[in-house]
Amino acid sequence: MTETPKLRTLLCFNNHPTFFSLPFDQIGPVWKATQELMAGVAALEGVEIVGTFDDDQTMVGASQGFPFTWYIMADFPNRETVQAACNLLRTIVVGEGNDRLWKYMTVEARMGRALEIPRL
Repeated sequence: MTETPKLRTLLCFNNHPTFFSLPFDQIGPVWKATQELMAGVAALEGVEIVGTFDDDQTMVGASQGFPFTWYIMADFPNRETVQAACNLLRTIVVGEGNDRLWKYMTVEARMGRALEIPRL
C-alpha cells in the first residue's frame, strides 16, 4: 500500500495594525495567545514542524501581504488539518476579553510538496 505524501505547508502570518496600536503593556495577552497558536499547530495529529521564521528584526510594523510577518513551515497529513491550523485564529481567545486572535493577525496557507534537492 502506498503512503499518501504529506502536504508541505507554509503558514504565513501577518500582524494587523490592531496589534501594533496596542499600548506596550497590553501586548502580553496577544503574545500568550500566539504561543497557544504555535503549540496548537504543533499538537495537531500528524503535523511535523519543519521550521519557523520571524523577520521582526528587519521588518517593523504591519504588513498587508507579502512579505508576511512570520511563518511556520510544516508537513501536514491532509488539507483538513491545514484548515484546522488556520481555524485556530478563530477560536483562540486573547486575554480575559472576548477578542479572538484573528483580531490581531491573519494567516494564509500555501500548500504544496517537498521539493527534493538532487545530489549531483
